[in-house]
Amino acid sequence: MKIKLFLFLFLSIAMACVAAAANPVAGMLERIDPGASKKFVTEVKASPDGADYFEISQKGKRIRVAGNNYVSVATGINWYLKHVAGVHLSWNGMTAKLPDVLPPVKEKIRKGTDMKLRYDFNYCTYSYTMPFWSWERWEQEIDWMALHGINMPLAAIGQECVWKNMLTKLGYSKEEINNFISGPGFLAWWAMNNLEGWGGPNPDSWYESQEQLQKKILARMKEFGISPVLPGYSGMMPSNADTKLGLDIIKSPLWNGFTRPAFLYPTDPKFAELASLYYKEQERLYGKADYYSMDPFHECKDLGVFDFGEGGKAVMAAMKAVNPKAIWVVQAWSANPRQQMIDGLNPGDLLILDLFAECKPMWGIESPAKRENGFGEHDFLMCMLENFGGNIGLHGRMDETLDNYRQLSEHPLGAHCKGIGLTMEGSENNPVMFELMTELPWMDKLPTKEEWLKSYVTARYGKYDENIYQAWEILGDGIYNAPMGNIQQGTHESIFCGRPHLDNFQVSSWSKMENYYDPTSTARAARLMLAAEGFEENNNYQYDIVDIVRQAIADEGRRTYQQTIGSYKCFDREAFEAGSKRFLELLLTQDELLASRPEFRVGSWIAKARDCGTNEAEKDLYEWNARVQITTWGPRECADKGKLRDYAHKEWNGILKDFYYPRWEAFWQTLRDNMDGKPLETIDYYAMEEPWTLDKTPYGASGEGSPVEAARKAFAKTFSDR
Repeated sequence: MKIKLFLFLFLSIAMACVAAAANPVAGMLERIDPGASKKFVTEVKASPDGADYFEISQKGKRIRVAGNNYVSVATGINWYLKHVAGVHLSWNGMTAKLPDVLPPVKEKIRKGTDMKLRYDFNYCTYSYTMPFWSWERWEQEIDWMALHGINMPLAAIGQECVWKNMLTKLGYSKEEINNFISGPGFLAWWAMNNLEGWGGPNPDSWYESQEQLQKKILARMKEFGISPVLPGYSGMMPSNADTKLGLDIIKSPLWNGFTRPAFLYPTDPKFAELASLYYKEQERLYGKADYYSMDPFHECKDLGVFDFGEGGKAVMAAMKAVNPKAIWVVQAWSANPRQQMIDGLNPGDLLILDLFAECKPMWGIESPAKRENGFGEHDFLMCMLENFGGNIGLHGRMDETLDNYRQLSEHPLGAHCKGIGLTMEGSENNPVMFELMTELPWMDKLPTKEEWLKSYVTARYGKYDENIYQAWEILGDGIYNAPMGNIQQGTHESIFCGRPHLDNFQVSSWSKMENYYDPTSTARAARLMLAAEGFEENNNYQYDIVDIVRQAIADEGRRTYQQTIGSYKCFDREAFEAGSKRFLELLLTQDELLASRPEFRVGSWIAKARDCGTNEAEKDLYEWNARVQITTWGPRECADKGKLRDYAHKEWNGILKDFYYPRWEAFWQTLRDNMDGKPLETIDYYAMEEPWTLDKTPYGASGEGSPVEAARKAFAKTFSDR
């Protein structure tokens, strides 16, 4: 009897494990809160009309969520958690303690969408946010994707492994491969044909770990029914492929000071052979895909006389040879995709990502980037870029996003839109904008901004609070509402992160930043947020109050800078001394505030990098990648003349005090000296910056103290006179 009982228990446990493995939603729920899967009943049922849908209802004490596939079911669970249970899962917190008995569903909720394709990621995201992610962090991200309805993400991890093996078969030595493939912090720009080798050489352990990581990622995506978009082949080759392989290649001009990989025209007779080798190696490692991402001619100039139509057909033919059903995914960015190229391709074979469609849509409506006939008969996705460089700062285009989405149903060319996409260069910031974008496809009726914000704040903090809503109303009408015509690339940058000079405004060279909101409004919003009671233990509130107060201090820093420069130009020594002192104090106050949350600590970024290494040499290489990317970006030539420095700047604890503060301190001293009669000195900032990139001084990764108390203290210190 004991043996039979043991066997029965063993089989019961085994069957439960098999069931959980067969249902990835159950595993997702257990990662959110152990035991949570027992509180839900999930069902996969086809929809009669073929649309994606989810349905939420009550079944006894449990919540029943049905959908046409696992992603739809997960999206329904997220909808229930946010809008019924008051539990908001976000990048700043993917776990929650659910009540023993979940709040009941009083009336059945059903949502459907014909926006069946929902994309995620930019190549840059893989370097600005993800280069050092572990499998555990990727598990959370795949859960986030499923919860937010994403069903076709770019899957670019381990692409370098394909190239390493392919080049080895072509006769390249290990040293030659290392000179071609970049380091972890810069793989995105290598993959986009912008640079070679920078940040390397990668040790063998890197390729081994990334291959295994990609296999785990793809396996989990397959469990959910998520279709990965794998990088395809469009002609990139090492810059020495002419002498090494005898190829007739095109060598492009430098990219911001970096040597670019060579380009083999798709019309070259050897293109099909090399593409076949690439795809065979990729299939051996990761299998086939239904979607392949290729961006030939990305940011390319001086291509001479070239038939883009024939080139596009060759790229398409190489992909179709792998999987005749596959679809080519291409980014609409700058001059890409060339009109001649898409004119020569069959509708249905191409899916275009309108990359910056919340600001500069190309698909046909009025816009600084409007294409008169959009993308013709080709399908496209309305994408939101939102963040450039992974910079820290509040920013969004709420009204324009809602209006552009509305026009999809009104404009004839909108019929070719098959879904939405998130194409941020860096993620883990501004969760409000990504919640808005991922909810839009499931809306029965497009809400007003005010209606949506009320639902958002209730979901994010678990209950409605008038002070919090008023704070978000101010933000939604201000910093989160860049108007049409404003084309700034990403966040409203913090002046603390800029290389100091007499006319500081934007930090990165390409930000196109403009003043579009009252800089005192963020302090008013912060004051209202701090007035809310009973949210001190709410994780989302903790994150947001630090971020909003951070923005208010950054805005105050910009005002203080302008006043101090005015004092210098007026030769008002007393006001200059007071202003420069206050500016430096604000910067240090910011540093102290940001120490309270791990998301705002440079130590978290560096710790993830070092954790990837298997020995001290590898850890040091990855830390160097992490430090360089967020500061100088490249060597002196690329940082200064190439203008890449500070492109990926981060307003984080640690780097504020040790990297940005010395620059500003030196700058104010040069102005002080000039007021004393000395010539105005030109500061060699790169000489100040490079030592920090080489340093190994450790930084803490965990948050210190109470984030709410830190925000109160920083706000009181900064705005005590208001």
